[in-house]
Amino acid sequence: MSCPVFPKPAKNKASLWKVFFTKRHSWLDALYERSYGMKMGEYKLPGLTLYMVNQPELVRKVMVQNMASFPKNRLLGDILEPLLGESIFTTNGEQWQKQRNMLDPAFKHARVQQVFGLMQSAAGDMMERLKTHRPGQDIDPEMTFVTADIIFRTIMSARLNTEQANRILDAFILFQAESPKLALKKMFRLPGFMQRGASERKRMAAAKEIRGTIEDIIRPRYQQAEAARAGCPNAREALEQQQDILSSLLLTTDANTGQPFNFDEIVDQISMLFLAGHETTASSLTWSLYLLASHPQVQQDAFNEVSQVLAEQPMSVEALRKMVLVRDVFREALRLYPPVGFLSRECAHATEMRNKNMKAGSSVMISPWLIHRHQDYWHNPHQFDPYRFTSKQLKTPLSKSYLPFGAGPRVCIGAAFAQQESSLILASILQHYHISMPQGFEPQPVGRLTIRSENGLQLHLTPRNQQTA
Repeated sequence: MSCPVFPKPAKNKASLWKVFFTKRHSWLDALYERSYGMKMGEYKLPGLTLYMVNQPELVRKVMVQNMASFPKNRLLGDILEPLLGESIFTTNGEQWQKQRNMLDPAFKHARVQQVFGLMQSAAGDMMERLKTHRPGQDIDPEMTFVTADIIFRTIMSARLNTEQANRILDAFILFQAESPKLALKKMFRLPGFMQRGASERKRMAAAKEIRGTIEDIIRPRYQQAEAARAGCPNAREALEQQQDILSSLLLTTDANTGQPFNFDEIVDQISMLFLAGHETTASSLTWSLYLLASHPQVQQDAFNEVSQVLAEQPMSVEALRKMVLVRDVFREALRLYPPVGFLSRECAHATEMRNKNMKAGSSVMISPWLIHRHQDYWHNPHQFDPYRFTSKQLKTPLSKSYLPFGAGPRVCIGAAFAQQESSLILASILQHYHISMPQGFEPQPVGRLTIRSENGLQLHLTPRNQQTA
């Protein structure tokens, strides 16, 4: 298997200033050769020390065993607050636990069987749009659209129209592009007036655009929930008939206080689910298609698997479970290009790791990007090999070395949801199209809020009934 693209690391220790002063604003540019083999690293910044933790035992300590001692980094909360508010993604402690306890039942309500029809409908609309795909056209916007559409349908029972999509997705592209600039300004302790420039105004406007669209959809449903709580039986019946995640969130109450989410809290959580549910999955689907296009034999094997399964039964949850290679192509894409390459925590108390005295307030960074490419944990870590998951020759158990959805109590609430929709989308495309890239094209990975290709992914989609023998 060949090695897919990844940014060539610097020979020697890079500086975060490099990220600040380059147009890419990619966290991957701060990595150097030793980053890919170290168990723990240290970065000194003005007034702040940042520790990179890559050893599985230490990762478990931070994310599982002593989670309360390593809360989400406040810097991350400051960056995402305009978009996500005080959602489960940014909060800590009792506030996080309360939200998680209220969100978990909503996702149990959204059982895979229950939402599959909505996913399949959105995937069908995607296949119609792909009929107009031009040779060499960037596929990334379509992956972003279809995953956002699935989120809208399953969470809010609303189909994403083109106008909404253009507003929301363009706004998020802007929000993601500008966020690393603010993060670096905060990390380097630049004065407040330097943090409130034109870049930050654009970022805030983008967040307002996204939240405004979500608020417009939620408001009438929230008013319906208020009427149901006031005793209107028709309102409650209408809510229960929606059978979506939003209805579950509107009806759920805190086990201790009996209080529901208020309007702002609902908007915070839905904004979080939208961001986490479409952006991360879209990124991973784009990388999956790149890996299939650049590895023809794997693509052929995956197509054969899809054809064999669908010759025996229609597309269904059960059919997808039989598509092991399709699933593992996505899993390997998550390994090589984890959507969130860096998980940010901070030390609540002074502690010691690998003979390093870490002061309270120090930043702790756990990097799925580096752990997934560490030679001590993976055979041929930079190579694309989706067969590794069934070969039973893994260097370390997946529970220790594979964390595309995080780990511990804060593991991604929608992991099963993302894996099902991704298998459906990949299988649908493989069933009907042969995938290839224009000669000479190569995607350019950048790490911002998520790991994306800076120049998109140009693809040729050739209908299988038009392929020459």
